[in-house]
Amino acid sequence: MGAVWTAFPELHPPAASSIAQGVDKLYFFLTLITLFFTALIFGTIFYFMIRYRRRKEDELAGGPHEHLPLELTWTIIPTLICVVIFIWASFLYVRNSRPPKASMDIFVIGKQWMWHIEHPEGVREINELHVPVNTPVRIIMTSQDVIHDFYIPAFRVKKDALPGRYTSLWFEATEVGTYHFYCAQYCGTDHSKMIGWVYVMNPTDYAAWLAGGSKTESMADAGEKLFTRYACATCHLSDGSGRGPSLVGLFGKPEKLLTGESRVVDESLLRQAISVPNSVRLSNFPPIMPSYQGQINEEQLLQLISYIKSLGSEERKTSGK
Repeated sequence: MGAVWTAFPELHPPAASSIAQGVDKLYFFLTLITLFFTALIFGTIFYFMIRYRRRKEDELAGGPHEHLPLELTWTIIPTLICVVIFIWASFLYVRNSRPPKASMDIFVIGKQWMWHIEHPEGVREINELHVPVNTPVRIIMTSQDVIHDFYIPAFRVKKDALPGRYTSLWFEATEVGTYHFYCAQYCGTDHSKMIGWVYVMNPTDYAAWLAGGSKTESMADAGEKLFTRYACATCHLSDGSGRGPSLVGLFGKPEKLLTGESRVVDESLLRQAISVPNSVRLSNFPPIMPSYQGQINEEQLLQLISYIKSLGSEERKTSGK
């Protein structure tokens, strides 16, 4: 099997992530089950066509006969196979949908027809993604216009990038190399050109690339400037005495909304609170925050969120920011 994939790599991309092998095993199992039952069913059909064909013009077929063991066999065995597939696929889905807590965050914005990628340190890329090997990476995505889809075949990961909200996927590259990524959702005239490359590097080379990248400031620093420009600090005081909630250490904690619902403060909730604040009102604060929808773009939203996330760090606390 390995020789076939080596000879025809376009039939099967390399398995270059910690997720890939588990996905491939399930895929091969489904393929083998499909081929086995296809051969069995068609073989049985052809056998019955020959074995029980009409030999005389006046020959009549016999009546049906019940065979309980046979009925139970073709009911129980497919049921058990379906149960195995369901449990196996559910296990993979749950495991692959939860990134490790220590994952590196990288932000991706889909646009017609390019991928804008930004690292927390401030390095920006267009249609290229540099990541270190053997390091969990969480991709946080949104779209500036229509639905796109971020797809890395070698890592077996794929997720829609949606306008107006955040989605995420994660992977851990296991082999140094260069791998294609695509937009897998038709998004307009130049959809086929919305492609790029993932460069998986060893940690030393990645650190050197990151240090030498063209950057001006980190995403958190850029977000802090936006926070000051829009006078957010006049309401969101660090000691909690302002007209809005304190944002220090807020990220990742559950908050109770006016509706009684409790939600964890993540990127999606922060985005919603900035863009459409009245949709996520807190019970202890009046609805006085203005909407910034249309005033700041997707990149600036991500910068603001990065700054809010950084407010829980010791570095921000000790620096008084």
